[in-house]
Amino acid sequence: MSSEISFGIHAVASMLDNHPEQIQELILQRGKRGGRIDELLLRAEQAGIRISYKDKRWMDEQLDGVHQGVAARVAMLQAGNEKRLEQILDALDEPPLLLILDGITDPHNLGACLRSADAAGVHAVISAKDRSAPLNATVRKVACGAAEVTPYIAVTNLARTMKALQQRGVWITGTAGEATESLFELDMTGPLALVMGAEGKGMRRLTREHCDRLAYLPMAGEVSSLNVSVATGVCLFEAVRQRKT
Repeated sequence: MSSEISFGIHAVASMLDNHPEQIQELILQRGKRGGRIDELLLRAEQAGIRISYKDKRWMDEQLDGVHQGVAARVAMLQAGNEKRLEQILDALDEPPLLLILDGITDPHNLGACLRSADAAGVHAVISAKDRSAPLNATVRKVACGAAEVTPYIAVTNLARTMKALQQRGVWITGTAGEATESLFELDMTGPLALVMGAEGKGMRRLTREHCDRLAYLPMAGEVSSLNVSVATGVCLFEAVRQRKT
């Protein structure tokens, strides 16, 4: 089974909470103990997970980021497909709330979007297999556990998937700076898929053409746009606010 290294106390703790069966090895920095590290060690031992110790130099060289002396070798994340999306939608007993990412190639942005999606209760995050960031250790770390619990669907043809969603009664709302309607003026209480495009380029032409409506986020300051993960959080929680009211 293919594996990768996830690191950081929160990321490893989330794996132990949600998918301990995917952890092949817990890696700790030699001599670094106490507090949450001892707790992770105990939980890993109870779960029968192999423990190994590495020196600080190895940790610093092998892990590209703040590792806090903790890492885990885990099974690589696998994206779902169109069939998995159908299963998720068929099982819902409430209007679906979906997030479609068009051309998000930065793993940091993907991780942050997954984190916002999980917090907002999104039922699935959808993207195209091509022109999308891979589900890797960076995504896992930035997502802080959301990557393991939020269904991530990679589809072959995004436009075709959007059309299939519309046939199910899902309204697709794309975000675009040139839109004439504010996001805060829309009714987002029913079956909804929110489309976020790549920073700078925005949505691709074909993706835009398959949206039912376009909306913009009002900007009061000098900057013309927000980071895509920040904009995603704002848009999703406006939908959450409406749906809870």
